[in-house]
Amino acid sequence: MLRDTSGIHHVTGIVRSARANIDFYGEVLGLRPVKRTVNFNDKFTRHLFYGDETGSPGTVLTFFPYPGEEDGRPGKPQITAAAVTIPRGSVSYWRDRLADRGVAVDGPFERLGETVLRASDPDGTRIELVTGESDVEPWADGPVPAEHAIRGIHGVTLLSTSVYVTASVLETLGFDLVGQAGDRVRYRAAGDRATVVDLLDRDAEFGREGAGTIHHVAVRVPEKDQLYEWHDLFRDREYDVSRVKDRHFFHSLYVREPGGILFELATETPGLAADAGTDEPAESLFLPPWLEEDREMIEGQLPPLDPATGSEPE
Repeated sequence: MLRDTSGIHHVTGIVRSARANIDFYGEVLGLRPVKRTVNFNDKFTRHLFYGDETGSPGTVLTFFPYPGEEDGRPGKPQITAAAVTIPRGSVSYWRDRLADRGVAVDGPFERLGETVLRASDPDGTRIELVTGESDVEPWADGPVPAEHAIRGIHGVTLLSTSVYVTASVLETLGFDLVGQAGDRVRYRAAGDRATVVDLLDRDAEFGREGAGTIHHVAVRVPEKDQLYEWHDLFRDREYDVSRVKDRHFFHSLYVREPGGILFELATETPGLAADAGTDEPAESLFLPPWLEEDREMIEGQLPPLDPATGSEPE
């Protein structure tokens, strides 16, 4: 029997520079780089994961760096922003921290009872820092003091080509309508973190996927068997749905709903910590068993993390 999702599992964006991405999410935002691997659909493209201490579902932002990628263009149908949770008393800290590092900041402003700071990463990906409660423990050894550190994902904002259909998909997944402010309609899942999806009901031009855009949002599913039931449900609705895929850290299913938003449904286990075995899990390239025999070829063809030297950083 299908069960409602408990919230967001991870959010994945497209960027140009891996080095700039690591500097921004690891050093500026203070998220832990929890895994460095490759795009399992394109083994010569890097895939970078950031999150809490262990990369728990609901804390993870991931990125595909494509060095030659053109800039994306904001518009429909896209995920226009990813939001992370910060403690309520940390707004001034974050405004000053971002400004001191040359990151332009909008806000703070109030939205649906929360305080929001808005910024962009080096490729233009919209990131919001939103005050709220979360059970996520911060990265203990990170560059941001623990009392101000990010507590996982807060939510995402969607700009759909068919608002009512996307709203229906959210309700199917277990998100409930909980509020509205202007053209922003809020849906929330019943979990303990990463539960918010805002749907914008406004006119907008069509966007273009590229650097600085968000590729997909993944929601949490407890078990692999559930994915097959979700697959059949979306197939019966004649949605564009993938087969169930082995992502090593989880199993997943992708559905492009008629409003144009790409959702992934991802299991909470085994998780990004399954292959940890080291205090610095993101300091080496992880490959799943089915790619391990090609390691030498893959490492030889991946773009360097540090383009200035053509080498891997220490």
